[in-house]
Amino acid sequence: MAATPAVRTLERERVAHTLHPYDPEHPADQGHGEAAVAALGADARQVFKTLVARVDGALTVAVVPVAGTLDLKALAAATGGRKAVMADPADAERATGYVVGGISPLGQKRMLPTVVDESALGFPTVMVSAGRRGLQVELPPADLVRLTRARTAPIAKGPLAPHHSQARGGPLRGAGQEP
Repeated sequence: MAATPAVRTLERERVAHTLHPYDPEHPADQGHGEAAVAALGADARQVFKTLVARVDGALTVAVVPVAGTLDLKALAAATGGRKAVMADPADAERATGYVVGGISPLGQKRMLPTVVDESALGFPTVMVSAGRRGLQVELPPADLVRLTRARTAPIAKGPLAPHHSQARGGPLRGAGQEP
């Protein structure tokens, strides 16, 4: 498996990480993030999707749990902007160097302002795209924030709080699943 720019960034920075490949094929009514959660049997609050928006016209990366949705008003507020809208997918691909469904917050072609939903900090590790559909990378949220130069803020809506056992370092798997 060829290393993506995201994986090369983690290796260069010597960040502990685990790659999780999966079959990226999924039903049309299921998003890429939901497909990753289902294929990996992971907790949708601990797997994060990378979205690209425009805040006052400037491309901005938002990293939110698959279990939630991006609150565009909260994203604008977190970046000091007034208005946020989702970016055109072609613009997102051009700026990041990744294809939609495989956009990683790490190793992007152009480092964009990034906001990670603060719920990530409640987990010992989180998963994000490793830069290709069908490949997630698990890493400590502090390393994700550091490498993307992100700020953290409450930018997601939905069931986002970690279970008490997960906040103490419990498994990434969904409840009731064997590792």
